[in-house]
Amino acid sequence: MDLCQLTIHQAAELLRRREVSSVELTRAVLDRIEKVDSRVRAFVTITEDMALEQAKEADRRISDGTAALLTGIPAAIKDNMCTRGIRTTCSSRMLENFVPPYDATVVERLHAAGMVMVGKTNMDEFAMGSSNEHSAFFPTYNPWDLSRVPGGSSGGSAVSVATDATIYAIGSDTGGSIRQPAGFCSVVGLKPTYGRVSRYGLVAFASSLDQIGPLTKDVTDCALVMNVIAGHDSRDSTSLPYPVPDYTESLVPDLKGVRLGVPKEYFVEGMQPEVAQAIRSATVVLEELGATVDWDVSLPHTRYGLAAYYIIAPSEASANLARYDGVKYGFSVKEAENMWDAMEKTKGNGFGPEVKRRIMLGTYALSAGYYDAYYLKALRVRTLIRREFEEALKTVDALVTPTSPTVPFKIGEKLDDPIQMYLSDVCTLPINIAGVPGISVPAGFADGLPIGMQIIGRPLGEEVLLRVAYAYEQATDWHKRKPPL
Repeated sequence: MDLCQLTIHQAAELLRRREVSSVELTRAVLDRIEKVDSRVRAFVTITEDMALEQAKEADRRISDGTAALLTGIPAAIKDNMCTRGIRTTCSSRMLENFVPPYDATVVERLHAAGMVMVGKTNMDEFAMGSSNEHSAFFPTYNPWDLSRVPGGSSGGSAVSVATDATIYAIGSDTGGSIRQPAGFCSVVGLKPTYGRVSRYGLVAFASSLDQIGPLTKDVTDCALVMNVIAGHDSRDSTSLPYPVPDYTESLVPDLKGVRLGVPKEYFVEGMQPEVAQAIRSATVVLEELGATVDWDVSLPHTRYGLAAYYIIAPSEASANLARYDGVKYGFSVKEAENMWDAMEKTKGNGFGPEVKRRIMLGTYALSAGYYDAYYLKALRVRTLIRREFEEALKTVDALVTPTSPTVPFKIGEKLDDPIQMYLSDVCTLPINIAGVPGISVPAGFADGLPIGMQIIGRPLGEEVLLRVAYAYEQATDWHKRKPPL
């Protein structure tokens, strides 16, 4: 077996039995990166020397019996999470040479568990995008078809997992940025409940929506990573102070007694017929596994989710990105007539077009005379959407929807039409608005391109999501297929 194709749980068992070393495993992953990354461009930074040093340390920990379950296993981190001594660019010229002096809490916890970090993954600039075409450096390509997008903004993380260029990866999700690329690349991606995983050290896009989560090769690995990264953090004021269960205990292969709902609003106008059919076929499998499926669930305010999101998220981005003024850190234009001219030129040249578009949208929505008409109204819609999820999830244990209304689209196809690009997140962003958890699992293919199924749960209901996802995964083989790269 090619070592880079191992899952976390397979690799952990081989390491435990000393049948393979972390150095050998890491070398196999680094060789894979060298072989495929020139074609898919998943990484912004590759940390080969550090990874091999961490692998040697992991082998020492395994030898002396102090290893944790993730010790010695290669991982990739999305490039909007601070990594001490390793540049964190957010795929933006604004932070191209920024080297943080500290680790994000998630990175800190993974290091404590013995992570081997092989690199930082490419993304849409400041996590603003649905295709990974908005990176300031280069686009990332879908390994199932190099002419198509991998999804965004965690496209690099999803591609690194799909191509075996890492064993697992960490991404962030503000409106679908873990789940949509997971669906487009046929891997597993989980957006936890808002506050379940610390955001400390995550470069902010929209603070009330951002959430960190894992991208993995299967559901078991997803549960294992969540066991490490979830939990309260006093440095994040929004972090939830609840104990973390052992998520692997929810991985059972049947769904007896589980009630699932399929909200009709998620089968949107313009949805690709093959996507709708794949989800209908998946519900048949779920019923065969013992679940009851209710097709009469309705979330009528979902139709307003897109509009509310694209007021709330840009408004928060406008406030968060105001700090990039060329004074304290990051890109700075020195050739200017005065301070205001320097600031204008810094932001004009440091930010890409999509980031500037969202900053302007948000600034407009927050401006005098428009705050009540736009931002305040969007917050009220957010409350309606959250209550609607609460009501729906009183009658069922989880909801089942498509992850995206289409299979991966062509690179450049939607680049000049922001509205069409934004519509690609129509199935995922209401989950961020409501703050509930969602997971995407491989659920089929259309014309050789992946289709993802999204499972949505109650706040802190990750165990139910993992149970449904695991049972479905065990009954199908979609997750075993590899891109022809």
